[in-house]
Amino acid sequence: MSSGYDRVVQPAAGDEALENHLGGDEAKNYRQYEFDMVAPHVGRSMLEIGSGLGHFAEQFLPRLDRLVVSDFDPYCVEQLKKRFEGRDDIDVLQFGLPTEIPLKEKVDTVVMMNVLEHIEDDAEALRSLARVTAPGGRIIIWVPGYMQLYGDFDRKVGHVQRYTPKTLGRTVAKAGLDVQVLKPINFLGGIAWWAAVRRGGVGYPDPRLVKIYDRTVVPMTRLIERFVRPPFGQTVFCVARVPK
Repeated sequence: MSSGYDRVVQPAAGDEALENHLGGDEAKNYRQYEFDMVAPHVGRSMLEIGSGLGHFAEQFLPRLDRLVVSDFDPYCVEQLKKRFEGRDDIDVLQFGLPTEIPLKEKVDTVVMMNVLEHIEDDAEALRSLARVTAPGGRIIIWVPGYMQLYGDFDRKVGHVQRYTPKTLGRTVAKAGLDVQVLKPINFLGGIAWWAAVRRGGVGYPDPRLVKIYDRTVVPMTRLIERFVRPPFGQTVFCVARVPK
């Protein structure tokens, strides 16, 4: 089967670094928000797709028996090997989606944070993941939401699309998976993104504004979403289950 690189819009290295910058030291509250949303759905063995330098996956180690990290970028794979050197419970893989994933033993959880939106054949990518997920296991999907928010930044980092719950649900169903959780999140972030990117014409996030956003908007968003299900958001979050 094709490696999938010809069907994935790959961002240039500098643009990918720009995208990853959003989850860096300037956005500690946002990174905690991501972890707190994902962690309740993670089992004892986990494959992360697009692990980058491994910061996100590393947070799950205390609760895992087995971790597999992966990336298509040779530099990231090299850094992942250095980061987790000497750990028998951690494997490092290099591949791009959709493809046959070189996994020896199935996992009960797959996590993909801001990955699916880069892939043209998104349903086939999910099918690839389902084949290495144990029956009844979960595929956790975190993607940018709503094409109304699509702007220069999305083009720079190689986003094929942004999703709604309806379009992501259709992709998940096409891949033969069952939806367990599917909802928009980060409502206030969506408004801020729309104002900055769509109305303000900003081509990429200013690190100074990212810090302000992280300190003020993220905590307020988390408080609101404890009581209210937002009608839309900057992100669409999905937990899909592999049929038993």
